[in-house]
Amino acid sequence: MTTETFQSIWDSTVREHTDNSFLVFRSESGSVSDWTYGEFDTVVARTAGALREAGVGPGSPVHVALRNCPAFIALWLAAARLGAWLVPVDPASAARDVASQIRRVRPVLGVCAADRAAAYKEGAAETATVVIELAEDASDISAEGPLAAGAPVEKPNPVKPFDRAAVMFTSGTTSEPKGVVLTQANYAHVAETMAKVTRLQSQHRWHVTLPLFHANAQYYCFAPAIAVGASVALSAAFSASGWVSHARELGVTHASLFAAPIRMILARCAPDEQPLNLEHIWFAQSLGAEHYEQFAQLAGTRPRQLYGMTETVAIVCADTSDPFGHDVIGTPLPGRRALVCAPGGSGIAAPDEPGELRVLGTPGVDLFSGYLDDEQTTAEAFRHTEEGTWFATGDLVSANIDGVLRFVGRVDDVIKVSGENVSLTEVEAAVAQAPGVLEVAVVAQPDPMRDVVPVAYVVARDPHNPPHADDLTEWASHNLSPAARPRQWNLIDELPRTSVGKIRRFRLPADQ
Repeated sequence: MTTETFQSIWDSTVREHTDNSFLVFRSESGSVSDWTYGEFDTVVARTAGALREAGVGPGSPVHVALRNCPAFIALWLAAARLGAWLVPVDPASAARDVASQIRRVRPVLGVCAADRAAAYKEGAAETATVVIELAEDASDISAEGPLAAGAPVEKPNPVKPFDRAAVMFTSGTTSEPKGVVLTQANYAHVAETMAKVTRLQSQHRWHVTLPLFHANAQYYCFAPAIAVGASVALSAAFSASGWVSHARELGVTHASLFAAPIRMILARCAPDEQPLNLEHIWFAQSLGAEHYEQFAQLAGTRPRQLYGMTETVAIVCADTSDPFGHDVIGTPLPGRRALVCAPGGSGIAAPDEPGELRVLGTPGVDLFSGYLDDEQTTAEAFRHTEEGTWFATGDLVSANIDGVLRFVGRVDDVIKVSGENVSLTEVEAAVAQAPGVLEVAVVAQPDPMRDVVPVAYVVARDPHNPPHADDLTEWASHNLSPAARPRQWNLIDELPRTSVGKIRRFRLPADQ
């Protein structure tokens, strides 16, 4: 298991692949800028100088609220160079959220976009945090830009594998966001592991449209690219209608998406769009069979489903079927151990029965280090044994007789309708394929006879011609088991989501 640091991996790749393309950035206006590894290392040195000028040193937190832009990557790598740690957060965070984050991490420096600086500074008003405002374009990292103050830091500060490298806040779909503490070794491990899993090589190029403050873009795309000297095409924002054409324009070979953005791409893509010829696509969360096949044809390759979370660092498992399918997350990676625990932790779940997934690892290496300033929650998540530390994911999966895993949902995403298990996640994936439906969220509603029943909130594909409840009921009668059929259909304009597309069901009261 790696004892390297993320900083050492970057330095090694810069030496070995100096002239390789590292970053290609497509702005919202469509302009494209690019840097080699050697050129971007100069940017990192300048940015580290600016951070040090602002008081950042070993062990200092740097709070970053930026959209996808070159400065985000420069700050990430510059913090690692100084032995500091990054706190990447949703750039759309309200002042109240910013204030909560800053109280928890006490950063030396905050970085935000100039056009959102008012809300950010309001949130940071109670602290002495220095704030740097950026344009979120290529100008931020120019030799004359705002991240060029101070003398460049050419020589990295010594860092150790278990030094803190970042704190990432969870999505907060069902509870207060938790601060996931990550080490230099965590990032080194995910870089090396994910490069091997995808057989990534230096000539490959990732397409990153998911937000950088989220683990997916950092873990599955940027870190493995850095490990082998591959490149990354970074878009300022996700465009469902432009995703395919942008991928073609930028010459990408690899991509990583969630199910929700895939469904958006299928809904918004032009009917005559020419298919791509990608080599590899990761996807997470449930896709219906019809949507899966449509996207596979559009991408030119069959997407491969994975399972991972911020806390597991590298993925736990991935589909290994031939060909890849739409409904399994496969088997654990070599070196990973996982258990599907029966409800209440009483032994192993029977084949095809849902149970909580638990993962064996080493905190600070192939598992996160712990939750920020929360010993109780960390202790509840970890169970230390002689063979290692088991992490309780809070996710439900099922394993067939061959040990192939299928994602069911979060523990509270599965309801019992007249004693039968119903996965809200699976119902959503199915109903999203119904005629006239763009996307859907399903929640549980109390029922005097069945305990609870599913209720659906539907966004119409065409708001001027929405699907009728009777038609949806008829469709469900042919495509869903009786227990899984929604008992009520509510038309809404849009679903409440996190920044990476996860549905916030708690904002959809079942009594509407």
